[in-house]
Amino acid sequence: MPSSQNKKLLLNDQQSSRRRFIKLASIGFALSSASSFGINLAPTNRKLGIALLGLGNYSLRLLAPALQSTQHCELRGIVTGTPAKVESWQQQYSIADKNVYSYDNMHELANNPDIDVVYVVVPTALHLKYAEMAANAGKHVWCEKPMAMTAAQCQRMIDVCKKNKVQLSIGYRTQHEPNTRQMHQFAVRQKYGRVTSIFARAGYGGNGLPADNWRMKKHMGGGAMYDMGVYPLNGSRFLSNMNPIAITAQHEKSHPQIFKEVDETTNFTLEFPNGVTADCAASVVKSYNKIKVECEEGWYQLDPMSEYSGVAGNTSDGVVLTAIKGMQQTLQMDNDALAILKQGPLLVPGEEGMRDIHVVEAAFKSASLGTRITL
Repeated sequence: MPSSQNKKLLLNDQQSSRRRFIKLASIGFALSSASSFGINLAPTNRKLGIALLGLGNYSLRLLAPALQSTQHCELRGIVTGTPAKVESWQQQYSIADKNVYSYDNMHELANNPDIDVVYVVVPTALHLKYAEMAANAGKHVWCEKPMAMTAAQCQRMIDVCKKNKVQLSIGYRTQHEPNTRQMHQFAVRQKYGRVTSIFARAGYGGNGLPADNWRMKKHMGGGAMYDMGVYPLNGSRFLSNMNPIAITAQHEKSHPQIFKEVDETTNFTLEFPNGVTADCAASVVKSYNKIKVECEEGWYQLDPMSEYSGVAGNTSDGVVLTAIKGMQQTLQMDNDALAILKQGPLLVPGEEGMRDIHVVEAAFKSASLGTRITL
C-alpha cells in the first residue's frame, strides 16, 4: 500500500481537485488548472469565434450546448452540407448569415475575421479533407477523434497546420477531464508504485445501425476500433504514462449478417515496456466503460471512464473522485481556446492523435494476419 506520505499527497490532491471543481462555473477549469503546468496566466476578455463543421448528433447535442458555458470561446458559425438545418441553428444560436457556410464555399472563411477556429465534426474519413481546407483558410483546427484513417493522413494534417501557422488540437475530451488528469498524475508520480497491468473496455450495446449509416462503412471509418477503440487505447497510454511497443488483436463476430464491412468487437492486448500489458476491448454491440490500472502498491480506476454525463473513479486506499458538474466539452474547448490565446498549454496536439492511429492501424494488421505486431 502507499506510504503515509504518499497518502497525504493523495488527499491533498483530492482536496485541491474539489476546489478546482467549485471554480468551474465561474472561471473555467482551463484557467484554474493552468498553474499545475507552471504557467502564469494573465486574464483575457477575448473570446474566440468557433464554427462547427458538421451538424450531426455530437455537434447538436453536445458541442453547441457546451459552447453556451465556455468562457474563452463562443459559437459564431456553422458549416454544413444540409441547407435544411441552417434556419434552426441560426434561430437557436443567433448565427449571422455571413457566418453560415457550405462545404463548397468554406474556403471563403479566409475572409471572415469573426471565425477563429473550425471544429471538424464529420465522419473520420473526411477529417483530413476539411482540416486541410480550414487550415488553408487560416483558421485554427479542432478535430474530433479518431484523428484520421491513417497515420499518414494525420501527418498531413499536422503539416498543413504548421504550414499555415495555425494550431491543431484533437478532441480527446477525457484528457481535459479533472479526474482523468488526476489519475494521469498518479502514473507520472508513481504514487502506487510502478504500473503492472491495465484493464480497459469501451463499448455500447446494440445490434448495429442501418447499412447506409457511415458507422457501418469501412471506408468511412466505421466499426468498433475506430469508433470506440481510442478510449481504451488512449486511456491505457494516458493513465500509465507509457507508450505501447507491440499489439495483438482479434475481431470477435456475433452479428456477421449485420456487420458485413466493419468490426463489431475488437479485443486487443497492448504491450508496454518492462512487461506491462493492457487487456483492452472496443465494441459497438457490448456495453462496457471502465479502466483499471494495477500497480505494485495498489490500484486506481475510472468507472465509467468516458461517459458524457460524468467520469468517476476510486483507488485502492479509499480515495473517491466524483464526477464534475458541467460538460467535459466545455472544459476541453476552453482549454484549447486558451492554448490559442497563449494563455495555457496545448494538451492534445495532433501528434497525440497520430500515435493512437498508428496503433489502430497495427490492430487491424494484427487481426488480419493473426500475429503480434511491433510498434
